[in-house]
Amino acid sequence: MSDHAAASVHEHPPPSFGVPNIKLAFWMFLASDCMLFGSLIATYLAYRGKDQLFANGPYPRDVFSVAVTSISTFDLLMSSFTMVLAVAAIQRGDLFKTRLWLSATALLGAIFVGFQGYEFTHFYLEGLSLQGNLFGSSFYVLTGFHGTHVSIGVLWLLLVVATSFTKHKGKVTHLNVEVAGLYWHFVDIVWIAIFTLVYLMEWAS
Repeated sequence: MSDHAAASVHEHPPPSFGVPNIKLAFWMFLASDCMLFGSLIATYLAYRGKDQLFANGPYPRDVFSVAVTSISTFDLLMSSFTMVLAVAAIQRGDLFKTRLWLSATALLGAIFVGFQGYEFTHFYLEGLSLQGNLFGSSFYVLTGFHGTHVSIGVLWLLLVVATSFTKHKGKVTHLNVEVAGLYWHFVDIVWIAIFTLVYLMEWAS
């Protein structure tokens, strides 16, 4: 490298945001996903109540069970706690407890998906379909999209656990577990918004 080029590099160093590139890229992904979920929630709220003016039911109050959904919500919130414990364990270098808490998080996530599957089946038997009315279309797209995110998170966590038992277990680093944790906390926060704006708002109205 010439003196001029070296001086140029010295005077204009590459930008640094103080975080690893993979973590920065993931924050950008979550920001875009946040906007997508925001659009879906806004669409649901925009269509809220419109069906009752010109279409047949069922409507939210006909099918929602806040008690059942509250249990699944509590389950998902507990999974955030176990995810925190997993991150703390990998920070200490405790691979056994990292596996334990990641597995617990994945199990709680799978239970949540099971609740959602039960809920969708119940709603369908009650007459609520994707094509039935605006409520059905916007509700299934929003909650189904979130459920898909949770399912991906469950598979991701199980993959991390499985990797920890292979010769590539060195890849199970603090950064990798933390990034998985960021994703998991994100889907939990999104669900709190959905539960509040979709379920509790309908129950309170």
